[in-house]
Amino acid sequence: MNLFQRPRRPLHYAIYLVALGVIIYWAAAIVSSPSRAADDKKPAASKPALTVSTVQPMMRELPLRLPANGSITAWQEAIIGSEANGLRLVSVNANVGDKVAKGEVLASFATEQVGAEVAQAQASLLEAQANAQDAAMNADKARTLQASGALSEQQINQYTTLDKSAKARLEVAQAALAVQQVRLKQTAVLAPDSGVISSRSATLGAVVGNGVELFKMIRGGRLEWRAEVTSTEMAGIKPGAQVMVTAASGAQVVGKTRMIAPTVDSTSRNGLVYVDLPFHANIKAGMYAKGEFVLGTSNVLSLPQQALVLRDGFTYAMRLEPGNKISQVKLQTGRRAGDTVEVLQGAKVGEQFVASGAAFLADGDTVKVVAAPAAETAVGPKTRH
Repeated sequence: MNLFQRPRRPLHYAIYLVALGVIIYWAAAIVSSPSRAADDKKPAASKPALTVSTVQPMMRELPLRLPANGSITAWQEAIIGSEANGLRLVSVNANVGDKVAKGEVLASFATEQVGAEVAQAQASLLEAQANAQDAAMNADKARTLQASGALSEQQINQYTTLDKSAKARLEVAQAALAVQQVRLKQTAVLAPDSGVISSRSATLGAVVGNGVELFKMIRGGRLEWRAEVTSTEMAGIKPGAQVMVTAASGAQVVGKTRMIAPTVDSTSRNGLVYVDLPFHANIKAGMYAKGEFVLGTSNVLSLPQQALVLRDGFTYAMRLEPGNKISQVKLQTGRRAGDTVEVLQGAKVGEQFVASGAAFLADGDTVKVVAAPAAETAVGPKTRH
């Protein structure tokens, strides 16, 4: 026997080792299977998508408003023209945008020619006065001699007629002087009312004719908004109603309804509402403006603006369901007042909605609900789950 040759092991010994390995494998599988089954039965814990506070829809008083568009115009615009014919402008004292008072001199014409005509009329008046005085004395003497028969009836009538003619010529001379004095007065162009100059066509040195426009003026500096509304909407507007007007410049003022037009346009079926506007440096005549008529208030269901989400052109809110699950609810909204939005459909009193951060949530998400900060308590009651 070779000392370096291993002894051969029997075949049954190898079979024994294989069987032992199989038994150990199945024993380990049986021990581990109950724990795996228990693990499989455990529900997977869902992680909250966001920590939120909630808000409830509330009944609030919201103003009833009627939107409209229109133009800003002058309340009344006065045209100031020339009353002097063929005279030369020697001074122009007003420009566009100037505030003027009633009776203020806006421009002046040369007075030399009219002054000479006034002097001529005064001389004619003096002559007529002397002739009238002489004729009156002769007529008085003729009437005193009528009883004595020194003068015939015909002569007395002639003296009386001369007296009446002289008085008539005196009145003509007085009228002629008055005309020339009016012309002299018209050489000064005066403001017919207080207001603001809106246009100026007067040019220094120009010789203008009678009736030529020199200035335009906004009477009293008053502006008004002429809003266009439909014939059906006009019935709800009353004189004195407040109007929030926003001009194209961005300036906002509170106007007051002055008058509703008695007619409507036969083509558009729209009517005009005249609204008086207070003075504002950034509001000018000719501007386009939009506004809202305040017609009263009504009690409506509302949610804060931050609780709403705009998606695909629709408005949604995230309603809190049992288990802190989120349900996306489509809303129909109406009027807005500050951060408050009227809810027409989709929400009810007592429901809980995510107060803010709703844009980061989707339908079916789980959230963690916490108490709302103190600053948000004014929005509405909150519920802590």
